[in-house]
Amino acid sequence: MLNKLKRIDWVIVGILLVFSVFSPLVIYSATHGGDPSFANTAMKTVVFFAAGFVVMFATALFDYRILLKIWPITLGVTVLLLVGIFFFGSNLNGAIGWYNIGAFSFQPAEIAKIALIFALAQLLGRRGGDPLTFTKDLVPVALVTLVPFTLVVVQPDLGNAIIYIVIFIGMLWIGGIKLRHVLVGLVAVSLLAGSVYVSFTTFREETKAFFTDVVKHQHWFTRIDTFINPSLASDDANHQSKYAMIAIGSGGLSGDGYMKGELKRRSFIPYTYSDAIFVVIGEEFGFQGSSILLLLYFLLIYRMILIAFQCYDLRGSYIIIGVVSMFVFQILENIGMMIGLMPVTGITLPFISYGGTSLLINMFCIGLVMSIRIYQEKYQLED
Repeated sequence: MLNKLKRIDWVIVGILLVFSVFSPLVIYSATHGGDPSFANTAMKTVVFFAAGFVVMFATALFDYRILLKIWPITLGVTVLLLVGIFFFGSNLNGAIGWYNIGAFSFQPAEIAKIALIFALAQLLGRRGGDPLTFTKDLVPVALVTLVPFTLVVVQPDLGNAIIYIVIFIGMLWIGGIKLRHVLVGLVAVSLLAGSVYVSFTTFREETKAFFTDVVKHQHWFTRIDTFINPSLASDDANHQSKYAMIAIGSGGLSGDGYMKGELKRRSFIPYTYSDAIFVVIGEEFGFQGSSILLLLYFLLIYRMILIAFQCYDLRGSYIIIGVVSMFVFQILENIGMMIGLMPVTGITLPFISYGGTSLLINMFCIGLVMSIRIYQEKYQLED
């Protein structure tokens, strides 16, 4: 036990401790004086972090290879949960994505991220680092990704669904994908992006009708249209990104100070305790505070990539890259949508935004990375 604890990356633990103090403080500032139903969110976050550290250390001391062996069970249970959400789930913010059990609620779309990472790591690990073939490798991996992606898109939860694609791409990138397959993928993505741009510029009204009458999710059109055609979007459509940039810009270099942000300005920005938490950080702590947060994220990602490089088991490296891809995208998307560089989605800021399920899943992911680091020496001896 003591030897295992010595192999834990305590730099990562230190970063998480900083997050565990900073997150409740920012959430308290975001909810203070607002809706009474969110009065206890900061204290709940403290409890979630306490539980998260327990989950992280328990996962770190558990051999990750055991979890890899049961990946079909993990993925199967996750798919059942995603299917069951349509029969027993609760509607929150227009999406049926939550199970409510008394006072406890959880989101299976978050759990699906872990199940997908395990599945892809095991499937890619079969090649032992050799280049991936199209039929035997890429097709099965793509199908495994497509199942949770489809089930989550129709909830509809486009934000989490996109994260599955990011995990898929990140793990393929180091899994040995051939250059010609990369080129085909780039061409396909370019054609798709070009088609979307033309649809939202040249055929804007027809595209709006398609999302409204066929897809039945007009808010998807509104979010993409606001990003591509900000000058044509209505005030109601772009008010969140508009006032978010105003609030962040008002923070200047050093910010307005903790708890001194203008509440009337935040009243135009929904979900400042979750999706838009970066607005509070930029407004109250300014460019300096935001830069320190990004530096902590960079150090966290850097330490995880180091562990991946030192990993003897390729499957362990794939798992870490899957986790890193997930975190990097969530950070870039969450901050980017608040400063007008990315379209608005419901993606939270890792370890900072309010949310029990996402926080526990993120802490579990860090525990996985620690487990991979701890059990590398044992793995080498066994080989």
